[in-house]
Amino acid sequence: MSQSAYIKLVEGSTAQDITLQDIRDTLAHYVSQTALTGEQLGWDYANAAFPYTEESAGDDRWFYLKGTARPYKYMILGTSVTTSVAGSDVNCIQVVLPEGSTHGDKAKGNELCKYMAKKLKAELTMFNGRTIYYNPRK
Repeated sequence: MSQSAYIKLVEGSTAQDITLQDIRDTLAHYVSQTALTGEQLGWDYANAAFPYTEESAGDDRWFYLKGTARPYKYMILGTSVTTSVAGSDVNCIQVVLPEGSTHGDKAKGNELCKYMAKKLKAELTMFNGRTIYYNPRK
């Protein structure tokens, strides 16, 4: 059974709307930051931290990451709209682990979701259903 995580752009987030290009840019920033860490440590940390290549099916709603190392297979990232508790529509990033994804994909998906949610100051609902609030709340 597939699992999904949601990064909701709620009130107080740095952005209220997100595109696939924004997601790609955030992932590229993640890779560049891990590359800088690798330079300080003296090894190729960027490939270990992000063992995926981006694949696109020509759809403007989603793309998938294909694993380049053995314990990683794939995960799907896309944009969607969900209804919040207040009843309003909220834009979000959906990360899906389809059938056949590995535990490595789930662990890396959690790591990427936390990074993106923290960067966007968003609300993250993880694969296990737990919620982490990175947005400023009153």
